[in-house]
Amino acid sequence: MLKTFQLTGGKVVECGPDSQCLAVYINPDEKEKAYLINQMSLDEHTLNSSLDPEELGRVEFEANHVAVIVKKPKRYMSDDSFLFKVSSVGIFLFSDKAIVVTSEELNWEGRVFSKAQSTQDLFLRIIFQFVLHFEEHLRVIRKISEEIEQVINKDFSNKNLFHMFQLEKSLVYYLDGINSNNKVIEKLRSSSAKLGFSQESIEFLDDLTIEGAQCSQQTNAYSQVLSNMMDARASIINNNLNIRIKMLTLLSLCIMLPTLVVSIFSMNVPLPIPQEGTLVSFWTVLGLAALSILGILVIWIYRKW
Repeated sequence: MLKTFQLTGGKVVECGPDSQCLAVYINPDEKEKAYLINQMSLDEHTLNSSLDPEELGRVEFEANHVAVIVKKPKRYMSDDSFLFKVSSVGIFLFSDKAIVVTSEELNWEGRVFSKAQSTQDLFLRIIFQFVLHFEEHLRVIRKISEEIEQVINKDFSNKNLFHMFQLEKSLVYYLDGINSNNKVIEKLRSSSAKLGFSQESIEFLDDLTIEGAQCSQQTNAYSQVLSNMMDARASIINNNLNIRIKMLTLLSLCIMLPTLVVSIFSMNVPLPIPQEGTLVSFWTVLGLAALSILGILVIWIYRKW
């Protein structure tokens, strides 16, 4: 699907194909891919990389344009089970326009594009929007992890632990995507003269470099905190399991020793106590069984089990 936009008063507005400065191809079909390859001279491998979520970010200089592969957070769906994924976006910068190839529709509203003045400025602000998108998802992941942590404090269910593992996995993917974008930004900054960027664009790239570095540090911090928290939860689970096993072992002893006492006096052999016409044997066996339980409790308290 093709959507065309133009810059009007510092805003990105949808327009017809004749006055476009930005063409956005959302999951292009074979006909649209053939047009981009044959008419716009896009490299077929780079075009396919724009739709490949496993592709790493990079910058390539072609004869009449610059091709950039960047990473963005994929739109979260309800059936993703707390797994936040990353997708790839291809941006192709020409002298008079830009082409964006993406697997899902992008948002062109908000303060990011409110002051775009040129195609180059719009090109950089698209990358900046992806950085902000990562930061928004990081805040969401942090809130979700805090809510799941409160639930886990009350219920160590496998479902909640699985959700925590999914969030930890998501942060690994996000960190990889953010670092990939940072390398693209560094490449653009070092090639600013070759790309013909204005002084304002170079200053914006410097701000973008700082924003990307802060986003990477934030993601790394969240990932380490979540990983340490999962390790702590695993240690708590193991400790609680050991405590329960110890309790069950002591309870088993409290049952086994009285059974042993009763079994000894139930054998068909002569015993050194009267067994007929008196209750002495009954109370003796019952007392010995109670003493065995009392002995275990004394040892339990003395050893501070």
